Amino acid sequence: MEIRICENPAHLGEQAAKYTAEILNDSIAEKGYARILLSTGASQFDTIQSLVKQNVDWTKVEMFHLDEYVDLPETHKASFRKYLKERFIQKVGPLKGVHLVDGTAEGIPALTKEIRRAPIDVGLIGIGENGHIAFNDPPADFDTKEAYIIVNLNDTCKKQQMGEGWFPTIDDVPNQAVSMTVYQIMQCEKIVSCVPYPVKAQAVKNTLAQDVNNLVPATIMKTHKDFVMFIDRDSARLAIDIK
Repeated sequence: MEIRICENPAHLGEQAAKYTAEILNDSIAEKGYARILLSTGASQFDTIQSLVKQNVDWTKVEMFHLDEYVDLPETHKASFRKYLKERFIQKVGPLKGVHLVDGTAEGIPALTKEIRRAPIDVGLIGIGENGHIAFNDPPADFDTKEAYIIVNLNDTCKKQQMGEGWFPTIDDVPNQAVSMTVYQIMQCEKIVSCVPYPVKAQAVKNTLAQDVNNLVPATIMKTHKDFVMFIDRDSARLAIDIK
């Protein structure tokens, strides 16, 4: 595990994007293509904004993402399909492949088949305020070997979605989502975790300070063979003494 501390969210996004682009370009040079797994949400704004500006041959990159709310239309501002189309897919132009989670159980088999065709070279995995990765809220299922499952969202997760402005009230947040599993996330060749903002400080502290446990799902990433966490001064403040 490597921790990189950045001055602010914009600096974090620039550094994480540059690092991610290097991974993609190395994979393209070696294999002729690359595969990326993207997170969404407010904490990923700066990283994705910088990533689309990187010098990468996107026509050789295949994109996957982590999750989508059940029964939420793509036209809703909280839809992660909408988020990725507007912030990433339309910005980089034609990709080698795009595999979007549509928020239905029926879509899971096809997604599973595609994601397991070859390893994911780099996964950008955010950490929620409750320590979740994707929508694997605590206590997360560390045992399933499925690629995607339907999960129930807990109240802390729902409050985060409302607090980020995606929904007007907690009652408007869907109760379920289709989420990539912890197991499948851990199959990425490299994991890059971008965790800015003061509201993530406790989650960063819990992730770094606690032993691996499913009540802080992000702790499992510390066991990954190649895990880099990008944090800013605000999100690091409870975990690391910064001069």
